[in-house]
Amino acid sequence: MKAGKLKCRQLVTVLCIACMLFLVACGGQAAETGDSAAVAVNEAVSDAAGSESPEAQAGTLTVQVESIDGNTVTAASGTLEQQAMPGGGDMPEGDLPGGNGEMPEMPEGFEPGADGEMPEIPEGGTPGGDGEAPEMPEGGMPGGDGERPEMPEGGTPGGDGEAPEMPEGGMPGGGAQFLADGETVTFTLTDDTIITVEFLAGSQDGTADDIAVGSVLEVQLDADGTAAYVNIKNLSAGGGFGGSGAVTNGTSANTISNDSTVSGETFTSFGDDENALRVDGATVTLENVTIEKTGGESSNTEDGDFYGQNAAFLALNGATVEISGATVNTSAVNGNGIFSYGEGTTVNVSDSTIRTTENNSGGIQTTGGAYMNATNLDVETQGNSAAAIRTDRGGGTVTVNGGTYSTSGTGSPAVYSTADITVSDATLTATASEAVVVEGQNSVTLENCTVTGNMQGTYGSTEKTSGHIHNIMIYQSMSGDAEVGHAAFAATGGSITAQQGDMFYITNTSCIITLSGVELTLANDVLLSVEGNDASRGWGTAGANGGDVSFTAQAQQLTGNIHVDEISTLELALQDGSSFTGSINSDGQKGAVAVTLGADSTWTLTADCYITSFDGDIANVTADGYTLYVNGEAIN
Repeated sequence: MKAGKLKCRQLVTVLCIACMLFLVACGGQAAETGDSAAVAVNEAVSDAAGSESPEAQAGTLTVQVESIDGNTVTAASGTLEQQAMPGGGDMPEGDLPGGNGEMPEMPEGFEPGADGEMPEIPEGGTPGGDGEAPEMPEGGMPGGDGERPEMPEGGTPGGDGEAPEMPEGGMPGGGAQFLADGETVTFTLTDDTIITVEFLAGSQDGTADDIAVGSVLEVQLDADGTAAYVNIKNLSAGGGFGGSGAVTNGTSANTISNDSTVSGETFTSFGDDENALRVDGATVTLENVTIEKTGGESSNTEDGDFYGQNAAFLALNGATVEISGATVNTSAVNGNGIFSYGEGTTVNVSDSTIRTTENNSGGIQTTGGAYMNATNLDVETQGNSAAAIRTDRGGGTVTVNGGTYSTSGTGSPAVYSTADITVSDATLTATASEAVVVEGQNSVTLENCTVTGNMQGTYGSTEKTSGHIHNIMIYQSMSGDAEVGHAAFAATGGSITAQQGDMFYITNTSCIITLSGVELTLANDVLLSVEGNDASRGWGTAGANGGDVSFTAQAQQLTGNIHVDEISTLELALQDGSSFTGSINSDGQKGAVAVTLGADSTWTLTADCYITSFDGDIANVTADGYTLYVNGEAIN
C-alpha cells in the first residue's frame, strides 16, 4: 500500500528516480544466497564490460543511464550502497521497529517482558489496563494512557515540534547511492522488453519513454545484448532519491501575502513547478474562488509531495486560510488540490469541490507539521499515488467532517497517513487501491464513516513484483517520511468493506487497532494478517520485519481468520459483548498470540487454533468440533 509510502503514497515520476537494486534471485533462496548472487553478477558484468561479445553482458545487473540513442542505452555498471539509518548509524540488529533489535516498546500496559515472552495482558485486556477503551485525545490516536506515544527528541511535531534532523551519511530511513565500477554496458530495448516503473508499494507497467539519463535500473539482459526486463527503481521506501536537500516550494502564478478577503476570482497556472495560488504567511479568506492548475511540469515529485511544489493551492509560512465554496481542478503531475505546509500553517476548507487527474496529485495534502480542517468536501482523484486525503514527510494534523473522497488510480488509497488524521461522517472510496494506509508513528481515526477499498494488485504485471493484497495497511516504509513508532487505527460505527484482499495487513511496525460497532465486510476469509515482508521495497530486513499488534474489539462482531507469522505478535482483547467467529493460526503455532476473552464476549472456532496465552472463561469458547491449543496443549 507505501500501499498506501502505500507510503500509498507510492509515488514517482521517472525523472526524479534514483534508487537501489534488489537483484533477482530464485524464489526460495535465503537473503545470503541473494547477496552472493548479486556479487557474482556484478563481478561478471565488471569482467565483461568493454567486451564486444553480447553473451558476456548477459545476466542481471545494476546500471545508471548515461545516454540514450533511439533504442540503445549506454549505462555505467555498478552497485548501490545503503546509506545511514536514522541517527546516522547502521540498521540495528534485528531491524525491529524498537530500534535495538529488541521487541518494540509498547505503551504502558503492553511492555514486553525482559524474558522475551509475550507481555501479560492487563486486567480488562485494553491498553489502558482498566477494561475501558483507550481514551481518544482530541483529534487523535489511542494510546495506553489516552496520550499519543511520545516522539523521540528531534522528531516530528508532537515531540519538540522541530523537523527531524538529517543524520550524517544520508536521508532519514536509509537511502542508497549508486557506485559505478568504472565500466560501461550497452544494451538494446525492443518491443518485447518488459518495463516497469516502481512505486513505493509496488510498480506499474512503463515504456521506454520512462527511462531517462540518470535513472538507476535493474536490467535483465539476454545473450544477444537486448533487455528482456527493465525495472526503474523507486527507493523512496528506503531512501534512494527523496526531494531536494532544502525546502523547495517552487514558484507561484499568484501570491497573497497580506491579510485579505478574496471573493469570486479565478486563479490559473500553466508554469513548471508553479502554484496557481499561494498564501504566504497571511490570514486570508477565499470565498467562491476557482483555482486551476492546467499545465506545467514537476521537476521533482518528492518536492511536490513534501513541499507543495506544482500544487494548485499552497499555504505556507504560518498562513491561516479560510476557503469556502471553492472549485479546484488540476491536470499536472504533483497537482495536489489544496496543500497546507509547515508548522503554524492552517487551512480550513469547506463546501468545496476538488478534482485531480494526474499522478502524485492528492485532493487535500498536509506536510511539515501543518493543519488541515476539511468540511463537506467533494474530492475525486484519478492518478496513481494520489490519495484523496493525503499526508507526507513531517506529517501534521488533519480533521475531516462529512463529504465524499474517492480515488481511481493505483497506489491511491482514500486516506494515506503520515500524520494524525480523524475522519467523521464521510464516505471514503478507493476503486483500484486499498482503502486506508497508516505509516509509522501516526494514526487514522474513523467515526461513522463508510469505507470501501478495492486493491487490484501489487501494481505490477510481472513475476518480479511481490506484495500483499489488503484493504487497510499499517506499516513502516523506512523512507524517513514517518517516525518509527507505534501506529494506531481506530474505527467507531460506520462500515468498512474490502472488495479485494485481507481486511487488515500489518508489517514492519507495532500498532494498536481498536474497533467498536463497525460493520465489516470481508473480501476473503482473512480478517487480519500480521507478518513480515520480503523487504524488496525497503520495509525492514527480511526475517526481522514482522508486526506487533494490540487489537481491541468493543461491542464488535468479528468474522474471519487471523494469521500471525513467526516474527510477529498479537494481543487480541474481546470486550463489551464482542464476538469472534474465526480461527487464529489454524495451520500451527507461529508467532506469540495472547487472547483475552471478556466475561460477556464469545469466540466460536472455525478451525483448530494455536495461541500462546488465553485469559478468560473457556465456557465462552464454542469449539464446534475444533480444538484450541495454548502452547501446544489442548484446553477445550
